[in-house]
Amino acid sequence: MTREAKIVIVLAVLYLLWLFYRRITRRDVKHRVRELSRNAVEMSPEAFFRLRSESEDGGRAYTSARYDYAGVYILYNKTKNMYYVGQAQAVLSRINQHLTGHGNGDVYADYKFGDKFSITSVRLKGSGFKTLNELERHAISIYDAYSKGYNKTRGNRG
Repeated sequence: MTREAKIVIVLAVLYLLWLFYRRITRRDVKHRVRELSRNAVEMSPEAFFRLRSESEDGGRAYTSARYDYAGVYILYNKTKNMYYVGQAQAVLSRINQHLTGHGNGDVYADYKFGDKFSITSVRLKGSGFKTLNELERHAISIYDAYSKGYNKTRGNRG
């Protein structure tokens, strides 16, 4: 066997190992994101507003730093089977913005016209991800929110 043939074989094996590693890594990330969303709180927009309004101070404590955490939120349009994934340092405040017309316009329009939504939020802390950008990118990918959902980008790279 020639030296060139050996090099080609070694490169081919390395490439296959790299592909296998990527597949395993992606599967692990998908599993982690899905596990996080299973352990997260899911509620309807109506329940979200009810919780906010029932707090003693009209919702200010609910969206305070104590309760309003850094993380990712997943808005799921049950009527159209579409997702929107976003991130925020104050997730609950950001969800409130989306549902009151100060977020993604398409999500708000569908919500106002009566589509049924659910809200899921995932804290960054304890998620196993280092940054909000990383968690958001993976969630957008898992829920196919870019190609079949409301997201206009695949997530931040910073």
